[in-house]
Amino acid sequence: MGWVFPGWTGLRALTPFRCSGPCRAGKVPAGVTEDQLWRAKYIYDSAFHPDTGEKMVLVGRMSAQVPMNMTITGCMLTFYRTTPAVLFWQWVNQSFNAVVNYTNRSGDAPITTGQLGTAYVSATTGAVVTALGLKSLTKHLPSIIGRFVPFAAVAAANCINIPLMRQRELKLGIPILDKDGNRLGESRAAARQAIAQVVVSRIGMAAPAMAIPPVIMNALEKRAFLKRYPWMNAPLQVGLVGLCLVFATPLCCALFPQKSSMRVSRLEPEVQAWVREKSPCTETVYFNKGL
Repeated sequence: MGWVFPGWTGLRALTPFRCSGPCRAGKVPAGVTEDQLWRAKYIYDSAFHPDTGEKMVLVGRMSAQVPMNMTITGCMLTFYRTTPAVLFWQWVNQSFNAVVNYTNRSGDAPITTGQLGTAYVSATTGAVVTALGLKSLTKHLPSIIGRFVPFAAVAAANCINIPLMRQRELKLGIPILDKDGNRLGESRAAARQAIAQVVVSRIGMAAPAMAIPPVIMNALEKRAFLKRYPWMNAPLQVGLVGLCLVFATPLCCALFPQKSSMRVSRLEPEVQAWVREKSPCTETVYFNKGL
């Protein structure tokens, strides 16, 4: 994973540091301060995958969540009345989610194009069918109920999309490490915990942005302003979603640490035996849960 420089204490001293050149050899370049090194680390960590070291696709990074999601979610909440609109925006949303889920997966096992394509089609189809089914169930209910269909569909779709896009982790496991960053093996139990945590945080991330704006917009549409300027509906919706996401995205990403942990006793029996053989003193293992 990298090195930490001698004399660093506290949380910083426990954090693996990844860089190149002199830093990778444990030497601080002349004239570079500790704050500059940590800023470089934060930038590096935001752009490169922690397990594979590959540069992540720009729209798949967490830094793209607010601008991308505010646009897509705002449009889902605005254009929810017709089936073609629901179909299109749910497809756009789940395609975007598929990119995010793949980009922020855990582990370094390669994924073939065929496996990725199958996962994408299955995840997107399942999510779109869920959205259309919920829309048909609520078409005779009050309009305010219909406004919450996109959130219910997104919540259900996250339970489908994330596990399918990361199904290889569920089958083969994800890398587990000791406290010093030494790789001890792969665990499917760790993968299940990681994916469950990501599903919860993603639903929590979407909740404020998809639950608060519908209530506000439902009230505003009864006023003269939106009746006089109906074209303001979409910009207002997108702006409200963006405001919610600015706060919800970092808060929900922080619900569970990215470097998650699990007691050795909760791993699969064969993995427990392997860990105890390789590192008898290890009681807790660590893994990248993804985002």
